[in-house]
Amino acid sequence: MKAQYGILRFKKYKGPAISPIEAHNERTKEQYASNPDIDTSRSRYNLHLVQPQGRYRAETDRMITAAHCRVRKDSVRVVEALVTASPEFFKGKSRSEVKAYFEYALKFLESKQSPDTFLSAVVHMDEKTPHLHLCFVPLTSDGRLSAKEIIGNKKKLVKWQDEFWEHMVKRYPDLERGESASQTGREHIPPRLFKEMTQLTQQKEQLDALLTGINPFNGKSRAAEISKLLDSYIPNVSRMKDQLKKYNVAFTQTMTENKKLRQTNKTLSASLDKAKEGSVLKRLEDAKLRKDYEAAVKTLESIPPEVIRFYEDRTQEPVMHHEV
Repeated sequence: MKAQYGILRFKKYKGPAISPIEAHNERTKEQYASNPDIDTSRSRYNLHLVQPQGRYRAETDRMITAAHCRVRKDSVRVVEALVTASPEFFKGKSRSEVKAYFEYALKFLESKQSPDTFLSAVVHMDEKTPHLHLCFVPLTSDGRLSAKEIIGNKKKLVKWQDEFWEHMVKRYPDLERGESASQTGREHIPPRLFKEMTQLTQQKEQLDALLTGINPFNGKSRAAEISKLLDSYIPNVSRMKDQLKKYNVAFTQTMTENKKLRQTNKTLSASLDKAKEGSVLKRLEDAKLRKDYEAAVKTLESIPPEVIRFYEDRTQEPVMHHEV
C-alpha cells in the first residue's frame, strides 16, 4: 500500500499578486497556457466551500480598512492555504467523498483563523489532483495585519502541519503526516505501518502452519502452497525492511536492551515528564516492530531448501524437466 499524505501549504501575497491569484482560483481566464494541467472541460465540477463576496482586492481593502490596522506598502495582504492529499488518496472516491474531505479540512482552518477573514475557498477538480485554495486576509484576533504572526516561522509551520494531521487522521486514519515528519524527525510511526506489519505477521503464521509437519509424503503439495504464498510474502518482507529504515526504527537493540525497555515501561512513574515518556514508548514501538519483522525473516530462513528450489523453478522461465 503506497503512503497517503494529507497536505497543507501556505503562500503569502502582497498587493500586486492578489488579482492574478483571483483569476487562477476563480477560473476567470479564458486560457491557461501557463498551466497545461488545467482541463477546462472539467472546470464545471469545481466547487466553492466559501463563496467570494466581491473581488479579492476590494474585499481585502475593505477588511483592512474596517480593522483600522496599520499597513505598509510591502505588507502581506492575502495568505493562501493549499489543501490536498496524495493522488492515491483520491483514487476511487466520488465527488461527494472528495468534497467531504475538503469540508473537514476547512473545519480545521476555521478553528485557526476567523472565517470572517476568508475571501474564498474553492476546490479545483479540473487538475490532476483535487485541491482546495483558501484565501484569507491575515488579520489577527486583535485587528492587526500580520501574516508572520499567523503563519509564523519554520517551527510554527511544523506545528501547523502536525495539528492539521492530528485533525485529519481522526476521520481519515490512513493519512500520514506530510512534510513535518521530515522536519521534526520520526515522532510517530504511521498507523499504516502497524497495519502492514499485522498483515505480514498473519502471512507468517500461514507460512509457519504450512511448514509445520512437512514431510516427503506431503512435500509436493505443501511446496506448491508455500510457493504461492511466497509470491506476496517475500516482497512484503522486503518492503517492510525499507519502511522500517525510512521511519528510523532501530535494528541495533540487543535482547537485554529490549527486556530493560519493557521493564522500564512497567515502572514509569508519574515524575517522568511527557518527553521522556514519549521517548521510551517510541522505543518500545520500535522494539515491537523490529521483533515482528525479525520473526518474519526467521520464518523465511526456516523454509526447507527443496521448497525454495520449487519456488525458484516456478517463478523462473519454464524449462524442460526429464524423469530419471
